[in-house]
Amino acid sequence: MLQAALFDFNGVLVDDEQLHLDGFNAALRPAGVTVSPAEYNDRYLGFDDRGAFAAMLRDHGLDHGPERLAALIAAKSVVYAELAARSLKVFEGAAALLRATGARVPVAIVSGALRGEIDVALSLMGAEGVARVIVAAEDVAACKPDPEGYLRGLELLGASAGALDPARCVALEDSVAGVESARAAGLCVVAVAHTYDPATLRAAGAHAVAAHVRDLTIDALDAAVRAADLHRR
Repeated sequence: MLQAALFDFNGVLVDDEQLHLDGFNAALRPAGVTVSPAEYNDRYLGFDDRGAFAAMLRDHGLDHGPERLAALIAAKSVVYAELAARSLKVFEGAAALLRATGARVPVAIVSGALRGEIDVALSLMGAEGVARVIVAAEDVAACKPDPEGYLRGLELLGASAGALDPARCVALEDSVAGVESARAAGLCVVAVAHTYDPATLRAAGAHAVAAHVRDLTIDALDAAVRAADLHRR
């Protein structure tokens, strides 16, 4: 039986990867670095801002010390906020699924996005207060595929909802790094093929894959947990 749900944010609830890429490129422009969409999807998708900037600079043989990373993150956040105010897209069905899930089980959001970005999107979705816990980029030292964010989300949910069995909690993800992170935390993983094809997500370890978040229901999430539990037996 499903005990809790932990949602990724970018690529699952909101369609904002292009906004992030535009923000990365705007911040990196003074350094003469441009990241193509193909490079972004192949190499940097799933990182938080710090991890992505560090990898981008490292790949171009540039200094990626903490001061430079902090300046780039600040510059990107300004660009992202301006773009999001004009053109942030919420995936069809995302708000309804989030609210329906929150009405049945405790919900967390575990994301490499900044907390301010998450708060803005939840407001636009009419879903403020649905998530009992938000684990944002500022709350962890290591980004996905490290399991720290999901482990922290489980810990915080457990503090308010009681002890949780990770195998009976579901993570909703769209990226390979995210699937690997959730699996490493012991979670059942349902992926949406918004960003990667279903075969790639299954190969990364997703227990179930849906074409789109609008195709998912709280009952489907519960069924995925039950099926994964039976498979372990």
